[in-house]
Amino acid sequence: MPGPIQSIERAAAMLRLLARGSGHHGLAEISAALGLPKGTAHGILRTLQRVEFVEQDQSTGRYRLGAALLHLGTSYLDANELRSRSINWADTLASRSGQEVRIGMHHDGAVLVVHHVFRPDDTMQTLGIGGMLPLHATALGKVLLAYDPELTATIRRRELTSLTRRTIVKPAALERVLAEVRTAGWASEAEEYMPGEASIAARIRVPGGLVVGAIGISGAVDRICDAANRPKPALVQQVSQAAEAVSRALAAES
Repeated sequence: MPGPIQSIERAAAMLRLLARGSGHHGLAEISAALGLPKGTAHGILRTLQRVEFVEQDQSTGRYRLGAALLHLGTSYLDANELRSRSINWADTLASRSGQEVRIGMHHDGAVLVVHHVFRPDDTMQTLGIGGMLPLHATALGKVLLAYDPELTATIRRRELTSLTRRTIVKPAALERVLAEVRTAGWASEAEEYMPGEASIAARIRVPGGLVVGAIGISGAVDRICDAANRPKPALVQQVSQAAEAVSRALAAES
């Protein structure tokens, strides 16, 4: 049986991206969000324009959905779907890392926790499903911000709340961090959200490259980070492998 056609997957991911938020994105934003070279992204956009799936604003050069797709849905997965397809990998990650695991997606300007696995120990813990976490101060949030230009634009216009002395509150500093996240495919934070706690998260993608969520671990700083407050490489690898496994599961279902 023939395999998937990569160009169609990328075009579909591009349409889903344009269906988000205001739906007006520049070429650089689109290529960065989907991890594509600008030339590749531009070629797909030109093709979509020819079939009227995409329109370009002549005054700004930004792209939006075309008339043929005005009723395209605004999301690919709902919270229940993402959770159901990620449960097994989240359990495995908690067992291997010894840390609590959260799966999150964007909702109403924050990270919505759609699944939460407790640390595999006997300490008192509180279930976090349905909780909302800040985008700029958590590893999950940084991943979601890095691959969603609409969210990033919103953050630029918003005053960032300082939650601890380590929280990033300057938009320019956050932009630099998000650029690093896009390069690496994962994010981390140490005591930016809560004193004494740290987290690592990686992107969950659907075919075509669109990031629909993130999976991550969190715990005490000394268990997540080394003496220099850098995330431990072994944990980064475990989180990244879990994210790739969930992404493969989503691809198999599509």
